[in-house]
Amino acid sequence: MPARPNTHQVAVLALDGVVSFELGIAPRIFNSAKGPDGTPLYEVTVCTADGRPVRTEAGFSVAVDHGPEALATADTVVIPPTHNLGAMAKGGPLPEPLVRAFRRIRPGTRMVSICTASYVLGAAGLLDGRPATTHWCDAAAFARVFPGVDVDPGVLFVDDGDVLTSAGAAAGIDLCLHLVRRDHGSAVANRAARHCVVPPWRDGGQAQYIERPVPEPTLASTAATRAWALERLQEPLSLGEMAAHARMSLRTFTRRFREEAGMTPGTWLTAQRLELARQLLESSDLPVDLVAHRAGFGTANSLRQHMRSVLGVSPVAYRRTFQVGAPA
Repeated sequence: MPARPNTHQVAVLALDGVVSFELGIAPRIFNSAKGPDGTPLYEVTVCTADGRPVRTEAGFSVAVDHGPEALATADTVVIPPTHNLGAMAKGGPLPEPLVRAFRRIRPGTRMVSICTASYVLGAAGLLDGRPATTHWCDAAAFARVFPGVDVDPGVLFVDDGDVLTSAGAAAGIDLCLHLVRRDHGSAVANRAARHCVVPPWRDGGQAQYIERPVPEPTLASTAATRAWALERLQEPLSLGEMAAHARMSLRTFTRRFREEAGMTPGTWLTAQRLELARQLLESSDLPVDLVAHRAGFGTANSLRQHMRSVLGVSPVAYRRTFQVGAPA
C-alpha cells in the first residue's frame, strides 16, 4: 500500500523472539493519533530484518507483510524488545541480517527502543556518549556492557533528540505518547491516550517500581495529598502543608512520597506545575506572566528558568512550536 502524503512513516522492526505486548504498542498509539478532522497522522508498518515471520516470546509466530525495505522510507524506527538478544546481550555485534537491515535506514531517522531493545541500539553504536535507559532489572548489566552510555535506571524514558529509549513494558506507551506530543502537541496526544484508555503521562519514573510498586495496605498513602495538591498548584504549597494534609511527619511523608511517586515532593510539585504551564501555553493565548501565575511559578521569569532548565526552550518558543493550530 502506498504511503499517504505528508504522513509520518513509522516502521516497527520485529526481531526473532519479540515480546508480543511491546510489539503492539507503537501501532496502537500511533494509529490512534489523528488530526482535528480525523486524518491519521502516522502510518505504521511492521517489518522484519529479512521479511520472514518471527517467533514471539509468547509461543506463537508473527507473519509480517514487509521486510527491511520498510526501513528505507521510515521517519521513525521503533524496535520492541526480544528475548533472543544473543551476542548483543554481552556487547557483541549486530547479527548480519540486522546489519544489512540497518544499512537501509536513512541518516537522521528517529530511532526508538522499547525496554531491552536498548541492547540493539547499543550494539549498533547509536548510544555511545548518549543518555539512555532500559528496564531497571537490566540497567546495571547494560551499563557494564556499554560503559560509554550514560544509563539512567530511574526514568520511564529518555529523549535524546533523534535517539530515544524507554524502560520496560508500559513505559513504551509513555514514550510513544511523548513522541506524539512532541510531533503534534498535547491535545493530539491526550486524545490518543483517551482512545487507548491510558494516562497521557505518568508521575515519577521506574524507580517507584523497583522496591515496592504498591504501598502496603496497612500503611497510609500520599495519593490523596497528591490529588489535593493538583487542585492547588497556583498556591505556594509547602512541604509542611502537604505533610499536614497527609497527617504524617515531614520525615515519614517525604519517605513515603518517594516510595510511591519515585521523586521528592518538591520535584513532583515542580513537574506538575510545569505540566500545567505546558498545557496552558499549548491550549490558550494567556500572557506568559498569567500562565506562570496560574501554574504556581509566581513570575514569568521563574517559569522561563524552569522551562529552559527542563525543556531547553523559553515559554514563547514552546508556545510557537506546540500551540494547537501551529505547524508541527
